Amino acid sequence: MLFQSSPQSNFPHAQSASQISICAEHITMFFRSGRQEIPILKELNWETNRGSIALLMGPSGSGKTTFLSILAGLLTPTEGNVYLLGQEITKLSRKKRTAFRRQHIGFIFQNFNLFPALTAAENVEIILNIKGLQGKQARYEAQLLLEQVGLELYGNQKPRDLSGGQKQRVAIARALAGSPPLIMADEPTAALDSQSGHQITELLRRLAKEKGTTVLIVTHDPRIQDIADYITYLEDGRFKPTN
Repeated sequence: MLFQSSPQSNFPHAQSASQISICAEHITMFFRSGRQEIPILKELNWETNRGSIALLMGPSGSGKTTFLSILAGLLTPTEGNVYLLGQEITKLSRKKRTAFRRQHIGFIFQNFNLFPALTAAENVEIILNIKGLQGKQARYEAQLLLEQVGLELYGNQKPRDLSGGQKQRVAIARALAGSPPLIMADEPTAALDSQSGHQITELLRRLAKEKGTTVLIVTHDPRIQDIADYITYLEDGRFKPTN
């Protein structure tokens, strides 16, 4: 299924704005190489509803990660606007965007990005610390999050002692710290075998359906298409039809 808003759309849309979690309008991105401007993304319009799972798919080099970075406020587009939870983030200062991300977005990365010197529980706890939760309460919340992803017995293990699937579960628990309404994942199953990948995507599906969290996954893994409410294909910086 392709979910792609009209190039003429304006926020708020015809449907209730309160139901829209992510909205991108007229996103264009150029990178400079010497005197040349290289187009990466071209007039993209896209949105998804709260509590849904959206996949952004396409070949390597299609612009998926760049688009995800713009939606997350990590990059500023050359042109266009991004609204997250009704807040236009493209006009926020860098400091305010950072604060918004910490409060509202949990990230899951392809290579886990765990701190190797910390235990699984400490990897989750440090994010809670950043969000203002300290001491016993942070340790308690970290344990609850590990239980939520099925790792309650692995809190004292360091990443080197965990399998790939277990590391990704720690990464998901960390992304859930502070109960962010948005989860953004960049190739979360790429480093996993089929069984581990299925377990991770099922966990994300349950998270969206039970907690109303919006999950955006950038992937080229066709194995996880069955969990998606929306699938958008990106190729050469443009959205492509499904057939």
